[in-house]
Amino acid sequence: MYLALSILFSSLIFVVFKLYAKYQVQTIYAIITNYFIACIVGLLYYKEPINVYDIPLKSWFWGSLLLGLLFILIFNLMAATSQKLGVSVASVATKMSLTIPVLFGVFFYREVLSILEILGIILALLAVYFTSLKENKIKAEKWAFALPVLVFLGSGIIDTSIKYFQDAHMPEEEYALFSATVFASAGIFGLFFIGYKSTQQRLKINFKNIIGGICLGVPNYFSIYFLLKALQHPTWNSASVFTINNVAIVMFSTLLGIILFKERLSIKNWFGIGLAIFSIILVAFGPKIMMYL
Repeated sequence: MYLALSILFSSLIFVVFKLYAKYQVQTIYAIITNYFIACIVGLLYYKEPINVYDIPLKSWFWGSLLLGLLFILIFNLMAATSQKLGVSVASVATKMSLTIPVLFGVFFYREVLSILEILGIILALLAVYFTSLKENKIKAEKWAFALPVLVFLGSGIIDTSIKYFQDAHMPEEEYALFSATVFASAGIFGLFFIGYKSTQQRLKINFKNIIGGICLGVPNYFSIYFLLKALQHPTWNSASVFTINNVAIVMFSTLLGIILFKERLSIKNWFGIGLAIFSIILVAFGPKIMMYL
């Protein structure tokens, strides 16, 4: 249930991004607003009394600040990748980064994968590629092709860090506070960006950006919160959780694009969705299937 909720809220983020273009919302300012909204949601969701002076004493505090900085940096890299090379390239780079936390789980936590799970992960990578594939050929400067590599590495580091802090540095009751701190950190770093931009041009308050930030902040918070909860699953390892999460997001957001925005898919895209479903079945039920073979 937690994993399904994380997938749902993560997919809604792509829907909100799609609506930004329709309603002419300035993405970067809405993104910064969204981080503060997500922080507020996290604080409201936290059931324990909050002592601001105790938060810096938490073992995960400095890591949450660095994660906030990574959130802003990777977002800007994703935006640059989308503009230079296309949205599909940015999507592939982001979701294929699941290989980093998967390898981290195998080598650091000694997680054991069955043959069917390994096959499922390989098919999942192919599914992400085919689902995001577009017919248009990409023309860009040579340096631009370094952008998806940076997105791939950054996204993988974020997912791996979330797993590490969830496992080693926080009890379940602190998930909401940790998530709120990460988003607050990202928002503060975003304010520095706005401050820099204000030296170049005068900034005006735009209520569309604020509303866009609110609409993004709520699902953004719960996508992280429920992912942390899903990583606690007693039988699934982190490799399974990250694989199913990332592939299902690509698949579900693609289907939402068809239903809500009348997007058209090529045969390769449909093939990718089929692979995604098959890979999820292998990863989710691989160990049980192997027991009966």
